[in-house]
Amino acid sequence: MRELVIATKNRDKERELKQLLKGLGVKVVSLNKYPDCPEVKEGASCFRENALRKAQAVSKFTKRPALADDSGLETDVLGGLPGVRSARFAGKNATYARNNRKLLKMLKGKKMKERGAQFRCVVALCDYPKVIGLVEGKIRGRIAFSPKGKYGFGYDPVFIVPKYGKTFAQLKPKIKNKISHRARALKAAKRLIIKYFKLNPELKYSNSQN
Repeated sequence: MRELVIATKNRDKERELKQLLKGLGVKVVSLNKYPDCPEVKEGASCFRENALRKAQAVSKFTKRPALADDSGLETDVLGGLPGVRSARFAGKNATYARNNRKLLKMLKGKKMKERGAQFRCVVALCDYPKVIGLVEGKIRGRIAFSPKGKYGFGYDPVFIVPKYGKTFAQLKPKIKNKISHRARALKAAKRLIIKYFKLNPELKYSNSQN
């Protein structure tokens, strides 16, 4: 069975990525299937480099084609923060809630028109040592004054999508997965994946890592 490894152990991201990658005709698994895979440090200063590092390292370890994404929230008035530090904005092992509280505190006193922001996602695909490709997706919006909604994860409760006048966390996953930054990047990535497996029909594996 042909297999694609998504370079994450985050269950929320795994669930969202698997949903977005439906219909590929390949088995999509996460690093939760490969618990011994070394953690890849996201020390680069840009999303592209972080995504590429992860995809290459995971593909090399698993001996499978790998997909890695690096994404985050960029707030205009804060010079692009939290950016590549989105997951650890409030410190190492910060919770979603702590990150959101720090962001809202930094934006205290800012009017809605000053709260422009964008979510950005870069997806890297690698079949080590070959880099299959890198693609990117963005969506513009504004930062809310307080968290709203019960869906999603990360900064979803504070990111308002202008078209709907609601945060990502107020929109059902079916809607978010059509318009999000990650959905846009994955749409382009799927085309690369389909083409790559089509050109490499020998990429079939047993249940082992050999």
